[in-house]
Amino acid sequence: MSDKVNFGAAERQGEPVGTGKRPGAEGGPGRIKERLDKVRALIQKPEFLEGRGLSNEVNIRIFCYEPENEMMVRHFVNQLETDPSLDGHLKICNLYKTFLSVCGDMDITDAIPGMEEADGSAYLLEQLSFAIGNREFIDKIQYEPHEPGDVLMLTGVGEVFPFMRIHTLLEALQPYFSDVPILVMYPGEFDGRHLKLFNRLKPNDYYRAFSVIE
Repeated sequence: MSDKVNFGAAERQGEPVGTGKRPGAEGGPGRIKERLDKVRALIQKPEFLEGRGLSNEVNIRIFCYEPENEMMVRHFVNQLETDPSLDGHLKICNLYKTFLSVCGDMDITDAIPGMEEADGSAYLLEQLSFAIGNREFIDKIQYEPHEPGDVLMLTGVGEVFPFMRIHTLLEALQPYFSDVPILVMYPGEFDGRHLKLFNRLKPNDYYRAFSVIE
């Protein structure tokens, strides 16, 4: 399933959250590079790794960026993945690749294009939603043992939409990673109360994460 399923415009509508500058608005290529450098520093800090200063809240952080900077963020993540000088243990999980892996395990990958062509995108999404839920993602993402210095970085949030919604996955993941900080690379907005993918879709309520690197 190399090509993304083509869902219609109705899936990509939403009203802006609040007013003023969007959280994560970069203001140019230099700004996003500066913010990504701060992410690299952040994930190595003891206070981040240990969740200090969160008042007993869960250690889930969201890095928002403009969707047009997706390729720069992917390049940054690829660099982190192969950087031997990085302190700690970065566990990178691309959620779209995870979804494809689940489809492969279920032996349905080859059938998906034909199902979409025959029955339409809405029917395909409904069937995949029944077959693949948070449990299947968690089974792929979780690992043992967790070690001090581990960081779980979730990427591919935009790629995997609408097959997975990050706010529901984070709620389901938290009990399995209560001792590991989670950092979500998010192409959209988070104002501390609402997640808005691509800065366009209908906002989803989510209160448990913290935005990082304004």
